[in-house]
Amino acid sequence: MSGHSKWATIHRKKGLIDAERGKIFQKIAKEIQVAAKGTNGDPDMNPGLRMVIEKARSNNMPKDNIQKAIDKAIGASGDVNFESIRYEGYAPHGIALMVDCLTDNKNRTAMLVRSTLTKHGGNLGTDGSVSYLFKRKGVIEIVANDNFDEIMETAINASALDCIDNGDSYLIITEPDDFLSVKEAFEKSGVVEFLTSEVTFVPDNKIALSDEDTEKVMNLISSLEDIDDVSNVYHNLDI
Repeated sequence: MSGHSKWATIHRKKGLIDAERGKIFQKIAKEIQVAAKGTNGDPDMNPGLRMVIEKARSNNMPKDNIQKAIDKAIGASGDVNFESIRYEGYAPHGIALMVDCLTDNKNRTAMLVRSTLTKHGGNLGTDGSVSYLFKRKGVIEIVANDNFDEIMETAINASALDCIDNGDSYLIITEPDDFLSVKEAFEKSGVVEFLTSEVTFVPDNKIALSDEDTEKVMNLISSLEDIDDVSNVYHNLDI
């Protein structure tokens, strides 16, 4: 889950270099194009598109980039042939992985995912082999402000599932259908900057490993994320 780990915090503090930002924007642009395909591009009429746009905004994707991705999907010359594929498998030490991809070449993507897993000591599983270990949830993370009670009250009134104090940030968990309304409630309360804002997959339970083994697993996850066709990697590693 993005934003809820020491690993993610370290990367956020370092900042994204231009090349990294460009790669993230490319991946999100694919998601926007798939969500907008076959529609008029109006997020108010397409909750799926609206959620991807929220994800784009939380990653500081420029408005022009978002609009270009929408226009490409609905424009006369904007044929979008990306197909959604999910691979399930394991990293070393039994860490479950779900790898979501958007691709125009399934054979290429399967080869890249499989070879990356094998290189780092992981392996592919069958459909459904690990997905039961995750639940789809809305995740909102904001900078801690010493007013946790107020944040908790806003979360409760907006029907959030949970509100967690992580020390330097607060994490709000929602049902997918309540994600947008909960975020709007925080925007109305004065929260305008979100560290994380997306609907994602959250593991039911996490597995803790030694520092050395954690680093090995995170190297595998990073290598998977570096694949252009990979849009998201979900895991149950406790970090």
